[in-house]
Amino acid sequence: MVMLLGAYAVAMWLFLTSAPKVHTVMVSDVEGAREFYEGMLSLPVAEIPLHYYYNYEQSLGTAGLNPMYLSGSMGSTTARGGSDGLWYQLKKNTQLHVISGASYGEKERDRHVCFDRDCLDQILLRVQTRGVKHKIRREKPLNFLVKDYAGRVVEFAEVAN
Repeated sequence: MVMLLGAYAVAMWLFLTSAPKVHTVMVSDVEGAREFYEGMLSLPVAEIPLHYYYNYEQSLGTAGLNPMYLSGSMGSTTARGGSDGLWYQLKKNTQLHVISGASYGEKERDRHVCFDRDCLDQILLRVQTRGVKHKIRREKPLNFLVKDYAGRVVEFAEVAN
């Protein structure tokens, strides 16, 4: 019995350490986000990781979130595969999960909101390497603007906890 429990523990450890890191970004316009991430940034679509559970992002401490960033429907879009949101591969073992839930910014700008600085740093790096026009408005918390091909301005904002 002890050997069986030990084998189970090792299997779980291997599964969890090989699982990709997932960054979640809330957006105000999912279809616009799809055009931006797939078109401008050329991010490959990713498979939903096995360790992901339905409504997982809602259990990550969003209760204390400033309501300015949220609208009434978190995670209400349908992605490929039937689960909520869009999934992209950022790096080899890092994925980006895009869900609805952010309110529009000033001047009705599309807004992409994230709790994780590392996520926005990776998106900004991708924007810079692709030569996309952008402007960093603030370093802490990170806030930058990106102009897409259609001339729309997209605001990226880090939520400071």
